[in-house]
Amino acid sequence: MQNFITKDGLLFYCYTIDKEQHRKIDAFLSALQKSGVEEIIRKASNEQKTGRPRVNPYLMFAAILFGFAFGSTTLRALESSCRYDTRFIYIMGGEQPDYSTFSKFFNRVILPHADEIFAAITKTILSLCNITIDDCHIDGTKFEARSNKYKVVWKPTTFHLKLSAKVRGLLSLLKLSRGVPNEGFIPSSILMAKIKEAQALPMPSEKKERKTRERQLQNLTDYLLKLLEYEEKESICGPDRNSYYKTDHDATAMCLKEDYYSGLGSNLRAAYQMQVVVCHGFVVSYYVSQDRTDLYSFIPTLNRFHTMHGALPERITADAGYGCLDNYRYCQDNGIEAFVKYQSWEGECSGRRPALYELNNDNSITCLGGLNAVPTEIEGRHHKLKNGLFYRVHCPEECPFMPYCRQWMKIPVAAERVFEINPEYQRLKQQARDRLLSVKGIELRVNRSCQVEGVYGIAKYNMQYNRIRRAGMNRVKAEFMLILLGLNVRKLFRCVEKKTSLDYWKAPEGLQPEKFKKPSAKRLANRVRKRRNKQPNEIARDSYRHKSRNRKRER
Repeated sequence: MQNFITKDGLLFYCYTIDKEQHRKIDAFLSALQKSGVEEIIRKASNEQKTGRPRVNPYLMFAAILFGFAFGSTTLRALESSCRYDTRFIYIMGGEQPDYSTFSKFFNRVILPHADEIFAAITKTILSLCNITIDDCHIDGTKFEARSNKYKVVWKPTTFHLKLSAKVRGLLSLLKLSRGVPNEGFIPSSILMAKIKEAQALPMPSEKKERKTRERQLQNLTDYLLKLLEYEEKESICGPDRNSYYKTDHDATAMCLKEDYYSGLGSNLRAAYQMQVVVCHGFVVSYYVSQDRTDLYSFIPTLNRFHTMHGALPERITADAGYGCLDNYRYCQDNGIEAFVKYQSWEGECSGRRPALYELNNDNSITCLGGLNAVPTEIEGRHHKLKNGLFYRVHCPEECPFMPYCRQWMKIPVAAERVFEINPEYQRLKQQARDRLLSVKGIELRVNRSCQVEGVYGIAKYNMQYNRIRRAGMNRVKAEFMLILLGLNVRKLFRCVEKKTSLDYWKAPEGLQPEKFKKPSAKRLANRVRKRRNKQPNEIARDSYRHKSRNRKRER
């Protein structure tokens, strides 16, 4: 059965649709029919045996997806579009569902099968546009949650420890310290048992001692209530978060560039971390988390990609927010070419902050001044890095890079410099650097900036999706999935309009690999001298002026 295909091109004499729009919508409905999402909807939607005749669930899903593609992301907007927008009238076949009908369909059908729906439709769109998954780009952003920004709750770790110390001292006075942990948190179950033991103790005969005992029992009861409150807050936060919001327990306090209410940048707001994987302009995978940075979302995002597509991408491109040892190691172990920047990439590329050393093949290093050093042990000094090695470089006074090198030393007058390096991490960084500077790396960097950044630009500014409409992790995942599917549908419409696949920048023939700008010892020394002559307040003020100048340019 072709449940997504409408029978009549013209429904009524008063409802006409443009031929070009008619062709695009037909291509959209045909893609839904080919995707196999019909089976998912049929299994998820229960057969209605009583009551009013139900709305066609297949056309309702098509209307929801079309609405998320072109700005109708709320239930009321979908209801209004089905009444007054000829495109939605054409898709729905004249049916006009209520907003509550859309809500029930979203909760019963889309919410439990969001990943299946996304994978099925995305694969079909990619096949229709003749796109194979090879070069992928990953990036993340934060969306403000649908939560009251003043209802934040912080994890009470410090207060919990102080309260446990008070409980431990009070129980020692009552001589009930047996079985109580000597450090850390005291569970509420132990305190509850100790209160029962304290209540079973004989009351003193003297009035003063009796009042003291009653006060101690009352304090234990108050401590128990407080312990239960702290344990509840910590269970909601979980082990990986330090905050949540009362109106949305899954939202986390994060720093945002813009506030939904004021448009200003930002103090802490309730938000979610969103990750997308883009290939040739199409979103092929996504991941929603409570992490405040991109660093820990790289591996879960690629694992989710593997679950949806059955394989990992051949090449992955990411910015400096993902550059760490675990991410590099994951790509190496799984055969992925990692074009991932690291934290000091921009400084090394511009020559403003060049790398202080280079790791050689024989596990030795060459410093910026051209001096070599081998791994050594330093008596009385312990390693701060896991699997780290010490390298000692004797610095001559005539070295031109001495002022720049000494600014990172605790004792700037020392005649030697000690580096602690993790050879594995340094080697993976240098491999990523060589890939990024190659011709393929230049091409992928250019495409990453226009493809994956363009996804968030279209969603936030073209589609006006600057704030999440629903609360709860599962609802947020389903909503974000529909937004990304809507973006893919917009790309499909472009392919149908141009009758060709989307083209992005390709490296021209004869393009040479890029090289870092050669560091100038004189320029580095002048910059260090100027910075040292300034007071700390002046440095902070200049940085503030620099940030404000950038904000004005962005506006």
